[in-house]
Amino acid sequence: MRIGLLHSLIRKEEKLLIEAFRNSGVDPVMIDDRKLIMDFNTAPDIDILVERSINHSRALHALRLFESAGVRCINSHKVAQICGDKLLTTAALKDHGIAQPACRVAFTEDSALQAIEELGYPVVLKPAVGSWGRLLSKINDRDAAETVLEHKTVLGSYHHSIFYIQQYIDKRGRDIRSFVVGDDCVAAIYRSSEHWITNTARGATASQCEVTPEVAEISLAAARAVGGGIVAVDLFESADGLLVNEVNYTMEFRNSIDTTGVDIPQVVANYVIEQVKQ
Repeated sequence: MRIGLLHSLIRKEEKLLIEAFRNSGVDPVMIDDRKLIMDFNTAPDIDILVERSINHSRALHALRLFESAGVRCINSHKVAQICGDKLLTTAALKDHGIAQPACRVAFTEDSALQAIEELGYPVVLKPAVGSWGRLLSKINDRDAAETVLEHKTVLGSYHHSIFYIQQYIDKRGRDIRSFVVGDDCVAAIYRSSEHWITNTARGATASQCEVTPEVAEISLAAARAVGGGIVAVDLFESADGLLVNEVNYTMEFRNSIDTTGVDIPQVVANYVIEQVKQ
């Protein structure tokens, strides 16, 4: 059995996955996306590819090339494409009737300001492509909106020319991240912070969250909406129930193993190995 592991840097997550595969008798084939060369026809001799790149564009294009060469990928190019773009994620969740915060998309500074005022302050302005809670702006009033929109317009890059505007949800200092592997929601954590951004990459602390039927149901539905596989789902608690904020296709889990008591990398390794056997 030859399982490829597409990676950039070898972070704690990748080390844990390598150890989990080796515990199951499989020595993964390490594929560094910084050294990878492909010719559109052939791919490394592997049975399946596990994507763990930290660079979205490399991951997205490498997955497409591997699939074109006949290699099954976890996660697939489709999942990476949808989860890597907040507009596509929101559209996929909407198409499947999954609850999420209200959202607007605009393409000019003037229309973005109008969209913000339609939603009502405060709102959160996000880059369409991005992770780890970077470049998020909570906008409380018109003055702030005009300032941030002008800055994004002057920055001038492609990603700053698309305005993704989301209703602000009062999270009461925390949100939920759940972990989906195949058809199971295997674990969940609360991410708590005094700051309104509750990403652990930005300093939030993790604590155990029970995988209730409600958490499992919406997490699995969100995973199916984007194409399934191995994903982390970010959830907001609201007066109307749980809302899906984002779905992450290269999930980080190092802070969640001890917190949940679930050996997440071993669960992932077991799932991948079962997919090869099918």
